[in-house]
Amino acid sequence: MAYSTEKLSEEKVFKDPVHRYIHVRDRVIWDLVGTKEFQRLRRIKQLGTTFLTFHGAEHSRFNHSLGVYEIVRRIIDDVFAGRPEWNDEDRLLTLCAALLHDLGHGPFSHSFEKVFDFDHEDFTRAIILGDTEVNKVLSKAGKDFPEKVAEVIAKTSEKKLVVSLISSQIDADRMDYLQRDAYFTGVSYGQFDMERILRVMRPREDQVVIKKSGMHAVEDYIMSRYQMYWQVYFHPVSRSAEVLLSKILHRAKDLFERNYTFKNKPVHFYSFFNNQAKLEDYLKLDEAVILYYFQIWQEEEDAILSDLCRRFVNRNLFKYAEFDPAKEYKKLAQLTKLFIQADLDPEYYLVVDSSSDLPYDFYRPGEEGERLPIHLLMKNGELRELSRESEIVDAISGKRRTDHKLYYPADFLFDDTENKEIKQQIRALLEI
Repeated sequence: MAYSTEKLSEEKVFKDPVHRYIHVRDRVIWDLVGTKEFQRLRRIKQLGTTFLTFHGAEHSRFNHSLGVYEIVRRIIDDVFAGRPEWNDEDRLLTLCAALLHDLGHGPFSHSFEKVFDFDHEDFTRAIILGDTEVNKVLSKAGKDFPEKVAEVIAKTSEKKLVVSLISSQIDADRMDYLQRDAYFTGVSYGQFDMERILRVMRPREDQVVIKKSGMHAVEDYIMSRYQMYWQVYFHPVSRSAEVLLSKILHRAKDLFERNYTFKNKPVHFYSFFNNQAKLEDYLKLDEAVILYYFQIWQEEEDAILSDLCRRFVNRNLFKYAEFDPAKEYKKLAQLTKLFIQADLDPEYYLVVDSSSDLPYDFYRPGEEGERLPIHLLMKNGELRELSRESEIVDAISGKRRTDHKLYYPADFLFDDTENKEIKQQIRALLEI
């Protein structure tokens, strides 16, 4: 089914530090950008607490969403256009899904989701299909258009090629955030030759494939992703800030459940504390609101909540030690006992945090999880899975790396005005 293809009277352009320019000619895209639900993404940081480690990382989900849209626009307008495998009737569907793929992200994204046990993708779908400005804009393109866009983002659409452009092991989402995050954090790890990759992309019925001549550019892309995860996304200092953020929200929720009287009522959190959050509640909660509460909770009478908030606001983060939970569980039990004796609640002040990443994988029959591999298009027209041709990719395929850290408040442990002997025992166990 063809959808509305109304164009603007003249092209609109966003200046962008990564892609130079982001071009908009479609009326639907321009109207979507102007909706209040999409503008809300300006108030959601792309990298959550990473700004406390890399001070330039202040960019937003709004920036990133436009970037993903632009990469997809270039692929389908400049590379796929005219090729028999590409159905140009899917153009608007693909552009809208690219633009809106992160629409449901909440404040501080994944940390916030874990505390309140929900998935941002559910809210993305709710925004697209609910009584929202986004839904009204999409519905102008076609009655069933919002549902079709939601299906692509949820990866349930029958249009597998469209899905793979936005969500696969080599998609526009990853290509934008690697470059954008590298730019704003000031690191070089996320840089790769995107221009080359775009030139060698080819459409197939179920997914995007890469010409064999572009294999080395794809190797570089995968290694860039690997480095970004361990040097930026899983940076131990950023994880310390995430630990504090998570513990603040857990403490506030626990106090609410115990009928604690807050000096300033956390009205924006009530529905979340009660596990009854509706879409309208979710859309009102952004990072400015969260940081406002962290600011005023510094003055709360509850010593743990006020201390954790002061730490986050003033960047007095927890320190960390290397930790192997499989081998050091007895040490953790000892530390837990000592923390209690030192009047430090281990629930909030002794935290194990784990990070894990799988840089590239391919589907193995009989194993759980669908992994759509990257396929190379050979000169004879045959498709070959990437790791069968690349020794570099083969070396890391299917190899999950996991890192564990133990976080604790070093300043408390070096304050010997109270529980001096116990704190000395703790420091000895932590080897600090």
